[in-house]
Amino acid sequence: MAWHIDWESKFKSCDYSDKLLEKINRFSAEANTSVDVHLVKKAIYFAKEYHFGQFRQSGEPYYTHPLEVAGMVCDYLVDTVSIITSILHDTLEDTDLDYATIAEHFGDLVAAQVEDLTRVKPFGKITSADILKQLWKEKKYNLLLIKLVDRLHNMQTIFAKSPEKQHKIVTETLQYFLALSEILELPELTKVLYTTCYETNIKLGLIPQDELILDKPVEFADSLISESN
Repeated sequence: MAWHIDWESKFKSCDYSDKLLEKINRFSAEANTSVDVHLVKKAIYFAKEYHFGQFRQSGEPYYTHPLEVAGMVCDYLVDTVSIITSILHDTLEDTDLDYATIAEHFGDLVAAQVEDLTRVKPFGKITSADILKQLWKEKKYNLLLIKLVDRLHNMQTIFAKSPEKQHKIVTETLQYFLALSEILELPELTKVLYTTCYETNIKLGLIPQDELILDKPVEFADSLISESN
């Protein structure tokens, strides 16, 4: 049994949580599915509590990022576990929240999925390409979707970063995430990812369609396909 936290009396709504909860209620009704909104609110409390004092480079409180990601995930997946995993996806890597505590309060599956999304492993930090390959190999398509949406939101807020960091993120997105989105047959997500990369490269004064960059998504896609055969 999870150790007691009087989170309900401390829960404070905000524009981000209100928007997420409204979307969950609307989408779950349309899809005729049941989402444990009470548990989702608890996850929101945890995200705010453990990310407290952390800020994005844009100046916004960090917890706004996972709440936005969770809302975007709802466009594709409307289930309790996927939503809560999205809300908590950065907690193991960036906060003091540990696996055992997540499991106690949200279940073993959520804890395992948050760990799967974490790039910091016992043997060191792995690359984005490696974590995508691992999730693909294990057929964890819902987690791949969360990674894609996480990357999309980071791309949409990229201009708070330095030009060098922007270029690195755009290149990585084109090489790996765009290829994955195409393989998973997510045309709208693919279009938005590419458009965001294209616009960022224009603002950076770079050639948007460099042949080397366009070749690499094909190479990465081929490597994923070969691993699934």
